[in-house]
Amino acid sequence: MAALIWATASIVYTGVGRQIKPLALNFTKGWIAIVLLILTLLLTQRNIPSIDPAHFLLLFLSGTIGIGFGDTAYFNALNCIGARRTLLFETLAPPMSAVFALLFLKEQISTTAWLGIGLTIVGVVWVILERASDVHENFRPLRGSLFGLLAAIGQATGAVMSRAALVSSEIDSLWSTLIRLLGGTIALLIWILLQRQSVELVKPVQNRRLFVVIATTGFVSTYLGILLQQTSLKFAATGIAQALSSTSPLFVIPLTRILGDRVSIRSVMGVLIALLGVGLLFQRQ
Repeated sequence: MAALIWATASIVYTGVGRQIKPLALNFTKGWIAIVLLILTLLLTQRNIPSIDPAHFLLLFLSGTIGIGFGDTAYFNALNCIGARRTLLFETLAPPMSAVFALLFLKEQISTTAWLGIGLTIVGVVWVILERASDVHENFRPLRGSLFGLLAAIGQATGAVMSRAALVSSEIDSLWSTLIRLLGGTIALLIWILLQRQSVELVKPVQNRRLFVVIATTGFVSTYLGILLQQTSLKFAATGIAQALSSTSPLFVIPLTRILGDRVSIRSVMGVLIALLGVGLLFQRQ
């Protein structure tokens, strides 16, 4: 579900990113999601959980690295090389997450799961590498590739840190999502102020139509998307959770078909390969 949500949001963010800078976009969607999460916690009367300071710090830093750093790099990559090429680098996150989890959490997954991760990535890459008919404006391959790689590293690192806190504490997905978003959004605010880009913070609010688009997409992609990702990391191994969340490009295919684009045989084959990989991930470990 998180992958489906992020696929839909990526189409919107590609357009929005041409109007405001990545830092401001990431910060705006972050504070909107924080407000929504606080309202949700108040309405559901969730008490503040008792969490060890070390686990709180892990979640906070997870948000700083994965959301603050990783998502900003992702939006920069979108602006430089477009959604299709950026998503290619996102497929590096699952194997990175699995390796990091193996090294730092001693988290073992079966050979079948590794095969599933590999097939899922192959299917996604097969779809993304298909020759695109659109030409991306302001194409900067070197800069975009660097940001794409940094985004994958940031997301993999953030996922492993989050998983470490979730499996060793009783904190639920709502509270862990809020802590992660606080970490990412506070880091972004400091980053923006240090770069003296505070004027960028008010741009989304000044344009009502733009703010409505960001707020709506932020609710879906950040509030719901990260909440679903946290739930996934709570109950599934890091590499598996990341492999499933990296299937966003597969959902882009039917979405673009609805918008009128042609779907090729190659795209369908890629989806089938990835679905086979996903099926292997659900085998008993």
